[in-house]
Amino acid sequence: MSTGKRLAGLLLFTTALSFPGHAYAQGTGGPPNTGAEGTTPDENADEVLTDTAQGTAQTQQPDALEEQQPDVSIPGGGGTIVVTGRRRTDPERSSTQVVSVLSAESIARTGEGDIAGALSRVTGLSTAGNGLVYVRGLGDRYSLALLNGLPLPSPQPLSRVVPLDIFPTSVIASSLVQKTYSANFPGEFGGGVINLTTKAIPDESFLEISVSGSGDEQTTFSKGYTYYGSQYDWFGFDDGSRDPGPQLQGFLDSGARIGDQDVDTKGILLELGNPNRILLQENDMLPINMSGGITAGTSFDFGETGRFGVIATASLSNKWRNRRIISQSAINSDLDLDSDFVEFVTDNRILANALLGFGLEVGEHQFRFTNVFIRDTLKRASLELGTDFQNDDTDLIQNTAWFERQLLDTQFVGELEFGDLSVDLRGGYAQTQREAPFDWEFTYTRTNNPNDRLGDLFLNTLDPQRGGAIVSFSDLTEDLYYGGIDISYLMTDWLSATVGYAYTDTERFSTRREFDIRASTGFPDVLGAFRPDNLLGDSLIELGFSPEAQAAAGFDPFQFNIFETTQSDPAFAATLKIHAGYGKLNITAAPGLTLDAGVRYEDAVQTVDPVEVFATPLGSASSTLIANDYFLPAGTLTYEITPDLQARISASATIARPQFRELIFQTYFDPETNRQFNGNPRLIDSELTNYEARLEYYLGGGDRISLAGFYKDIENPIEVFSSFSDNDQISGFANAPSATLYGAELETQVTWDLYDWGGFWESKQFLMIANYTYTQSELKVGPDDIARVFPFADQPATNFFRDGVPLTGQSDHLVNLQLGLEDQEELQQFTVLLSYASERVTSRGTASLPDIVEDPGLRVDLVYRQGLDAFGIPLELKLEARNLTGRDHLEFQDNGTKRIDINTYEVGRSFGVGLSAEF
Repeated sequence: MSTGKRLAGLLLFTTALSFPGHAYAQGTGGPPNTGAEGTTPDENADEVLTDTAQGTAQTQQPDALEEQQPDVSIPGGGGTIVVTGRRRTDPERSSTQVVSVLSAESIARTGEGDIAGALSRVTGLSTAGNGLVYVRGLGDRYSLALLNGLPLPSPQPLSRVVPLDIFPTSVIASSLVQKTYSANFPGEFGGGVINLTTKAIPDESFLEISVSGSGDEQTTFSKGYTYYGSQYDWFGFDDGSRDPGPQLQGFLDSGARIGDQDVDTKGILLELGNPNRILLQENDMLPINMSGGITAGTSFDFGETGRFGVIATASLSNKWRNRRIISQSAINSDLDLDSDFVEFVTDNRILANALLGFGLEVGEHQFRFTNVFIRDTLKRASLELGTDFQNDDTDLIQNTAWFERQLLDTQFVGELEFGDLSVDLRGGYAQTQREAPFDWEFTYTRTNNPNDRLGDLFLNTLDPQRGGAIVSFSDLTEDLYYGGIDISYLMTDWLSATVGYAYTDTERFSTRREFDIRASTGFPDVLGAFRPDNLLGDSLIELGFSPEAQAAAGFDPFQFNIFETTQSDPAFAATLKIHAGYGKLNITAAPGLTLDAGVRYEDAVQTVDPVEVFATPLGSASSTLIANDYFLPAGTLTYEITPDLQARISASATIARPQFRELIFQTYFDPETNRQFNGNPRLIDSELTNYEARLEYYLGGGDRISLAGFYKDIENPIEVFSSFSDNDQISGFANAPSATLYGAELETQVTWDLYDWGGFWESKQFLMIANYTYTQSELKVGPDDIARVFPFADQPATNFFRDGVPLTGQSDHLVNLQLGLEDQEELQQFTVLLSYASERVTSRGTASLPDIVEDPGLRVDLVYRQGLDAFGIPLELKLEARNLTGRDHLEFQDNGTKRIDINTYEVGRSFGVGLSAEF
């Protein structure tokens, strides 16, 4: 085959996910349309969303191309306009890929306060409790999240993508989900890409202020636990009280080991035992959840042909949640109990965020500079009571913790248009941080032994046999630099081409230091009855380092010691550098027949290396080096069978790399799933082959129905497995040999105009949006397959995986239904939202234990939005009722005859009210 034919056969495609501000600036006249009286949606909004999906052609009459060309803001957009004779404005229909779009109005209709909740209404999508979005039953590792088309890192150690519940809907103008791969996207694309577009620059000045309050049956005005912490905790920031003291910081910086003779153990202990951090308190009446925000924007002419604009938004929310978690563990496959605990947890979550964006248009050239800041803080207090059936002891465990998660993202996009040639430049920097200082756990044990004179008391003798005090410090910083260029050229009215280059450089540094505080055998048992702040109070610490005072008090000699349990691997440095080149051809082979084809080349080097923090190194073997390059082809053929019926066929190859946290051999506690995780340095990349076929029928006026089938073949999928130790669920990661996934989707949107009913109904419209996704997956595990799990030798894969079981995170059935009654002349909406997800595996069981299964079940929500007017000021009132079915969180193991609960708790119903005003 000739070189020319080889090149012509390459599957090429465009990068088209970045939004400069002007895309939404045109014709908005203020913030995104809410449906209030007197506002009209931007007539070009659908084209913008479509083109953002990936540079889809806007079909127009050849002789009207120049006049009707929409103002599209996409990298390489100039070369993707295809003239086919008709103009469409429906993004799902016009796109050459399978996309779902949530506009600002669609998001508002769901009434969700964050994007994760709003996205759960999209076909094939579901969310986990930690804000991660699952696409077609695949975990978050197979999802790709972008902000304005640019990479978006995660402040969560266990997540490759950012938990989307940290993005309030107030800062997002649209959310686009694309489920078929195209080569403009990064190769880590398994289930789909989620592109969030921040609000754009308006043509007119505006100011919007909003407040809301909510509560739920399990938490609001009920009792809960908390601790003081610091005076600024309510704001999500620490006042410095959680900074390590000089003795502790000096030790951490010294390179010494905690057991070295010159370490000031007494000085460190005196700094650790601050009662503000460890004294658990009961709050008799937890407050309601509160949130408030402000958004403002303006724009003005710049020179003769330019326009400059700015938009800024900030919000703060403070929410409380009680959970009474049933946590059991089994000793064998018959699910006989090893332990049975109930933990009462009160989470206080404070979310602060801000966005500042600048936009500039000069002639045909457009520029955007966007800055996003998000700080997500969790203050956790818990008390756990249960029985260890191995010794029949009863344990009382107290935990106080503070998790700071922060994202700072600054990005620049420039679009230069030179007739048929366009050049797009993009780049930016993002940093995520996570700090968890002074994560305390105290254990008090009651032996229940009649021969023990203190057997009926809960005591903490600072001995692993009867109690303990453990404190840990975690710190993670990740820096991401990214940049790229796209060059597009419209060759003819039936052919356009785009080539591009993208570069990302990610660096992460993670530390975790855990210290176990113990007393020697002479420690008086009676002192173990002290509450935590007295057990490690200054007086008792002084006593422990004064043999004279011990003798005077009549105590046997004892002393305090500190052991570091993380000495082997306390710190890691990780990097991921990716160079990618790609190209695309957009070909209109015949009227109604379009081929989008592209290929992406990625060269990536991923490393994880332990960092020595001690002067005398131990020498760890838990390093990882993954260096691979891939050619990733993708193509989609769209055929318009009739003017209202079209078919799509697509095929692609993609990958899924191990996440840093999955590679780092370091313990991490996830407060949402209530379990610990350890990484596996021996993980390798997963490789996916994806196929999809789809029929779409359009009924007019935005109404439509579609049916799709999809199939994926996955080599070396990464799965989660769990084991149990003293009621602690410890999860790890391993590559399964292979898996397949297939399914079907059915989606419809229908509206009925109720004008003929007259009277009240004259301006009303009924809306139904319904979708159903059926998915099946299957692990393929043979007797000769092996699993590589650090630090053990290679072993049969059947020790971790069973042949034929579904992938973790995959539900067989996903259902979403929206029923809405809306006024077409003013803002008045009443929406019933129903969602259902069937059982899904969250972790593989080991040692012959069943898999751990979550049952999300059925949820029903109600949302009412009403436009009001107060002294000429437009207001929006929102009332919402969530989880009316009272669906609880259910996570369990079941062997067919017996079931035990792993992480089960009541959720209850919640109710909220919000009010916003626009000036």
